[in-house]
Amino acid sequence: MANCTDLYGNTLSTGSQAAAEAYNTGLHRLLAAQVDMVAPFEHAIALDSRFALAHVGLARALLNVNDGPGARKAIEQARSLVQGCTAREQSHVHALGLLVAGNSAEAYPAIRAHVDSYPRDAMVAQTCSSIFGLIGFSGLPGREAEMLAFNAGLLPHYGEDDWWCLSQYAFALCETGNLDKADQVIDRSLALNPDNANGAHIRAHIWYETGEARAGTDYLTDWLTGYGRSGVMHGHLSWHAALWALEQGDTARMWQIVDADVAPGAALGLPINVLTDTASILFRAEIAGERVAPERWRQVSAYASRFYPKCSNAFIDMHAALAHAMAGEAEPLREIIENPAGPAADLVPDVALACREIGAQNWAQAAHHLTRCMADHARIGGSRAQRDLLEHALLTCLLKQDRTDEARHLLALRRPILAQSAAWQQLPVQL
Repeated sequence: MANCTDLYGNTLSTGSQAAAEAYNTGLHRLLAAQVDMVAPFEHAIALDSRFALAHVGLARALLNVNDGPGARKAIEQARSLVQGCTAREQSHVHALGLLVAGNSAEAYPAIRAHVDSYPRDAMVAQTCSSIFGLIGFSGLPGREAEMLAFNAGLLPHYGEDDWWCLSQYAFALCETGNLDKADQVIDRSLALNPDNANGAHIRAHIWYETGEARAGTDYLTDWLTGYGRSGVMHGHLSWHAALWALEQGDTARMWQIVDADVAPGAALGLPINVLTDTASILFRAEIAGERVAPERWRQVSAYASRFYPKCSNAFIDMHAALAHAMAGEAEPLREIIENPAGPAADLVPDVALACREIGAQNWAQAAHHLTRCMADHARIGGSRAQRDLLEHALLTCLLKQDRTDEARHLLALRRPILAQSAAWQQLPVQL
C-alpha cells in the first residue's frame, strides 16, 4: 500500500496516490466551502472503491449540498470498509458516522474524544469549530466561550501557517468580542488562502461588528465575483452584502441582491441559510421603512413549512416563526409555540409568541415575550449578527410604544455597535 497522507499528515489507507490526491482536493474544498466539493471525493472513490475515508468525505460534501440520503448511503459504505484501516480512520468513520446519521447526542462526545486523540484530523474537528457546528448548536450556556476554547486548543497543533485553523479561531474571537485580534488573525488566514469562502464570511462578520459597512461592501462585491453561485456560502455572503446595502440606504441594490441570490427560488445554498437569511432581511427591511410585499412573506413561510415542518433547532424555528407570523399562517406558528424541540427548546415558545404578537402589532405583549429570552439568547445559535434580529425586534416593540429613551439605553447597553450605525441613530421604525 502506498504511503499516503491527508493535508495534515494523517495516514490514509489507500493503495492509490491519485486517490489520496483527489481526497485532499475534496478536503481542501470542503474546509474552504469552495464550489464542487463533491466531485473530488467521487473521483477518489472511482480510483479506489475501498477507500473508506473518501466515502466519509463524500458524505460530508453531500450534506453541504443538502443530499441527506446520499450522505447516509456514503457513510454506510464507509462503515463497511473500516476493517484494516488505522485506529484513527476507524474512529473517524465512527464519529462522523454518528453525525451523518443525525445522532448528534452521541456524535458530540465521540468527536471530542477523537479530536483529543487526533487534533490534526481537520475533517472531524471542523464539525465543532463553527457557529453552525455541534458546539454552536448545542443550546448550552457559554457556547461562544466553548467555541473559543476549542479553536484556541487546536492552534498549537496547526501552527501559524494554517489558513483553516486561523479562520475558525478568528470567528471565535469575533463572537466573543475580541475584535482587534480577530481582525489580525483573519487577515493572516486570508493572506494564506484568499479563496476561502469561510474566511471571507468571517472577514465580513468582523467588519459588521466594527461597523465598517463600506469596507465590507467593497470587499464582498469584489470577492463574490470569483465565487460560483453554487458555492455553499454564496447566498449567505450575499445576505451580508444586502444588509450593508440596506444600512447605507441603497434599497434598490438590497432588493436586487435578495431576488438574485438570497430568497427561495433564487439562492442555491442550504435551506437553513435560505430561510433564515430571507426572513431576517425582510424583517430588517420592514423596520427600516421598506414596503415588503405580503407575497414575499408567504413565500418564506411556505419554504419553512416545506423544509422544516417540525421543530428541531431553535435558530431555524425562530426564523420560521417570524415568517409564519408575518404571513399570517397561524397553524405552523402554533406548532412551533406548542411543540418546541431540540437544544434551547425552552426559549422557542417565547420567541414564537413574540413573533405572533409582532404580526398582530401587539407591541407590549411582544416586548414581554422577547424580554423573557434576551438574557442568554446566544443559546439559540447563529452569530451575533444573526441574533441581532431579536435585538431589532425588541427595539421595534419599545419604539412602537413610544418608549424611545428605553430603546436608546437598551441599544447602547446590549449592542453599542448598532447604536453607532446610520440605520439606528435616528431610531426609525415603520413596521
